[in-house]
Amino acid sequence: MPDAFNVRPQITVLQPDQIAYAHEQSLRALEVTGVRVDSKRALELLAKRLGASSVKDNRVTFPREIVEWAIKAAPRTVEVFDRLGQSKFTLGQPGARFGIGVTNMYYQDPMTDEVTPFLRKHMEMGVRLGHNLPNFDVISTLGVLRDYDPNIADAVAVWEMTANTTKPLVLLISLPSLFPVALDMLENLHGDLASKPFLLPYFNPVSPLIVNEDTVDKMFVAIERGIPFMYSNYGMAGMSTPITPAGTMVLLNAELLAGLTLAQLIKEGTPIVLGSLPAYFDMKNMIEFYDPYTILIDLGVAEIMAHYGLPHMGTSGSGSGWGPDLIEAGVAWLNHITSVIGKVGLMPFIGGTLGSMAFSPAYVVYAHEIVGRARHFARGFNLDDASVGLGEIEQVGPGGNFVLTETTLSSYRTAHYHSDIFPNMSLDRWQTQGMPNATARLREATVALLESSKPPEDHDAVLAKGEEFLKTVDSHSLPT
Repeated sequence: MPDAFNVRPQITVLQPDQIAYAHEQSLRALEVTGVRVDSKRALELLAKRLGASSVKDNRVTFPREIVEWAIKAAPRTVEVFDRLGQSKFTLGQPGARFGIGVTNMYYQDPMTDEVTPFLRKHMEMGVRLGHNLPNFDVISTLGVLRDYDPNIADAVAVWEMTANTTKPLVLLISLPSLFPVALDMLENLHGDLASKPFLLPYFNPVSPLIVNEDTVDKMFVAIERGIPFMYSNYGMAGMSTPITPAGTMVLLNAELLAGLTLAQLIKEGTPIVLGSLPAYFDMKNMIEFYDPYTILIDLGVAEIMAHYGLPHMGTSGSGSGWGPDLIEAGVAWLNHITSVIGKVGLMPFIGGTLGSMAFSPAYVVYAHEIVGRARHFARGFNLDDASVGLGEIEQVGPGGNFVLTETTLSSYRTAHYHSDIFPNMSLDRWQTQGMPNATARLREATVALLESSKPPEDHDAVLAKGEEFLKTVDSHSLPT
């Protein structure tokens, strides 16, 4: 018997032969059906690299040997830094990472659940909140600034995000013409973005099987500047992907392989993070939603990416609830607990409610609690002589207690999970304290965190420098 065992929970949803089957089906879809590419620049490149027979009008089919080459050509890992140049984590290595966002149109009040248009002040408050919650590894674009002209709103959002956190950023910019502007601003603030990347731009094709022009334009910009990026698809089973989990998983995987291959054909060795956000479509109520199969498909895609040896991003389980409620909690728990014991890499989009239309700070705070508990669970425990402690058991003996043993006194603070919001409470204490409501306590804690969350020390300097840059952009190069 070994001296030590680590008891670590793990989940596997696909067997090796099932991964091989899904991969083969994806290759056949790309060889036979192909994808529609809406970019003239990309079509010219693909015709040159794949041959004219693979490009007919705007339909592109991919020979399997080219796809297999692209899988091998892409980097196995992507190292991510913070804004101060410190290495924070590496995608492609074990360990699930979490972040808050993404591009919500409304802000949900943490006390009343009332929704109002998402404004710049909400970006400031939300980013600071995420900056000060340690279980979140990245900050994604939280919302669309409704108090700014759309032609400049995304650039202002990037500026506000950068000033209020040093954590890595996931950027979602809708206008392709604003994407290089945002990168220019960040280079003006921080210098070279490729050597120690603290941002991951997020691009997505259109399901089913369309690589849209805006996505290609932004891919070229990122690749030319040497910046790693995320390429992720969003599918609605029964609408934009097949109704079956198997069909959805294969279609989404084929789309990811098409994006990967295009990226490597543009420049071999391009760092890219791949993943899917598989949703379902409710035909009765005409709305997308996250089903338990969403998480299962996500886990399967993560295992396929691990088989390829490629960095992965996946669904964050946000958007199903009406606020920080039981609906949202159920999906979040299922998503986060399975992700940390599966192969999922980065989940950057926590915090949306009401179909991911509203950013809820209260849900962010509750999700932070869930992530903490899920990571505690995934950490497992050692099973060895020191951990069992037969000598201590013998010392205490029948009918004793372990309250004052050496092991208890030395490890009590780390032996179990401690919540900053929900203390362990007996019936008597709960009644003595006026029968507190857990949701009310969450709301109060959220307001307190919003009020106390401080920005980075260089906040004012970054804000001032960004303001000067945006004045130049506004007067000379506003996108049309």
